[in-house]
Amino acid sequence: MVRFVLNVLWVIFGGGLILFLEYALAAVICFVLVVTIPFGVASWRLAVYALWPFGRTVRAKPGAGVATGLANVLWVVLAGWWLALSHIAAGITLCLTVIGIPFGIAHFKLVPVAFWPLGREVVEL
Repeated sequence: MVRFVLNVLWVIFGGGLILFLEYALAAVICFVLVVTIPFGVASWRLAVYALWPFGRTVRAKPGAGVATGLANVLWVVLAGWWLALSHIAAGITLCLTVIGIPFGIAHFKLVPVAFWPLGREVVEL
């Protein structure tokens, strides 16, 4: 029940809806450019996670290799940097208030995922 309440507050006050839209926009752009469909899949996975993050976590997929690392470098150039900057800006803004500190920390936890989304999976806690 606590996770549900935190997720609802996250969507309303923590910027979850805005981040979902940012990741979804990146996914749509990647799906339109056919070559970047794997980036679109990763971006959509993170969009759903950014919308409802409490009660779930991101971990490295076993078997992700060198190609995944090279693709992540391309991701940083194309979309990762502005998604990570939005998490940093939202995290700093939310940490200015006492009530927003848990949401700000959640944003800071999403920064590495925004940079390196490929080779990771979202799992339930």
